[in-house]
Amino acid sequence: MDEHYTHATYLSPFTWRYGSEEMRRIWSEEYKRLLWRRIWVALAEAQHEAGLVTADQVADLRAHQHDVDLERAHAIEAEIRHDLMAEVRVFAEQCPVGGGIIHLGATSMDVEDNADALRMREALDIVLARLRDLLLTLAERVEQEADRVCMGFTHLQPAEPTTVGYRLAQYAQDLLADWDHLCRVRREVRGKGFKGAVGTSASYAELLRGTGMSPAELEARVMARLGLEAFPVTTQTYPRRQDWVVVSALAGLAIPLYRLAFDLRLLQSPSLGEWQEPFGARQVGSSAMPFKRNPIVAENVNSLARFLAALPRVVWDNAAHSLLERTLDDSGNRRVVLPAAFLAADELLARVHRLVAGLRINDQALRRHVDLYGTFAATERVLMEAVRAGGDRQELHEVIREQSMAAWQAVQAGRPNPLRDTLPADGRITRFVPAERVRELLVADQYVGDAPRRARELAEQVRRALAAGGEGGPPATGAAGGGEP
Repeated sequence: MDEHYTHATYLSPFTWRYGSEEMRRIWSEEYKRLLWRRIWVALAEAQHEAGLVTADQVADLRAHQHDVDLERAHAIEAEIRHDLMAEVRVFAEQCPVGGGIIHLGATSMDVEDNADALRMREALDIVLARLRDLLLTLAERVEQEADRVCMGFTHLQPAEPTTVGYRLAQYAQDLLADWDHLCRVRREVRGKGFKGAVGTSASYAELLRGTGMSPAELEARVMARLGLEAFPVTTQTYPRRQDWVVVSALAGLAIPLYRLAFDLRLLQSPSLGEWQEPFGARQVGSSAMPFKRNPIVAENVNSLARFLAALPRVVWDNAAHSLLERTLDDSGNRRVVLPAAFLAADELLARVHRLVAGLRINDQALRRHVDLYGTFAATERVLMEAVRAGGDRQELHEVIREQSMAAWQAVQAGRPNPLRDTLPADGRITRFVPAERVRELLVADQYVGDAPRRARELAEQVRRALAAGGEGGPPATGAAGGGEP
């Protein structure tokens, strides 16, 4: 088997294009095997405490714990068709004293599932660190833009004014909920423990007979060394529902990231032109049209988020179809789905962070749309003040509707909005509200309610939650179970 891969063969885009080196390291074949070896050493240490193996045997395993040899392992696997047993044999070849006790009493998933739980937890730490950085940057932008008035759109039609900061606060609020959820998911990740072929610990009970140590105590000692809690009951694997919980949480995180990127794409279109993603001085927007400034980062976010959103279905099937004490039809896709989910989430957070940090706001476009459409929304202020002055709400609503429809035709024809002149001249309105006051009320910039205050409060809520760690928060990266094995 050729271990020297180049771009002359297929490589996943996640191998080199999407995701960070830090995340790729966690999901690498080498790191997985380092974790396997760490688990075998922890098992041997606990078995030494039970009097089953010698100190020299344990020391021999420790001495060669990091000597992963993938070429040799794959050569053995090509013959025996079992990747974990191939690694056992390589490790045993390297350990002349301790090689004979590696994997004593264990089944493959006692090692693989605990390693996967450790990897998922470390990967979640990276996701949470990236999300924290994004939330802090987003909170800063929310505060910066809290007072900057823009038109709000409902049904993709001009509605009432809002502020850029208040719009950004919507994404921040969703991402803060994802922060809390991911913190909780991270804390609840558990391993299989050491329960043998069908989860009954029968092999360990036999092995430990007469030692004074129970299978549960052996499991507890090994898991304490790994810094990982075990599920109380398992089959041959930990409950595959855990994979669904984790991948679904990552897919949920993609929702506000997708929405932010899609909104940016809408607002960057020339017909609106209010927002623009960062665009490098030498960046090429189109191979055919040199003038183009395509929102390629936002489009990439939407593309990867769509992919991530589809993955929970795969792990749902794995969990639902884990028949009786175990079936192997989850194995192949888990090698793809778990790394891909984390690498996609990793890339999404990095790209959206760049979008938010470098987001460009076009004040002229904001002003144009507020001037063009905001006056229509501000007529609601006129209606309320006129009713307070004694007018009939239904009659006045019809007056404003007539004037607004006529003004809308002018706007559609490309002329300036005439409503600011025609409404203050309508006697049916000025019976209750003086013309000059009508003009004041039609200034849409003042019709944003308490949006600026709410935006700032949300930014402060984000900072408080991150300082608290999010419902107790995740352990710092590198805590027990994290870092190099």
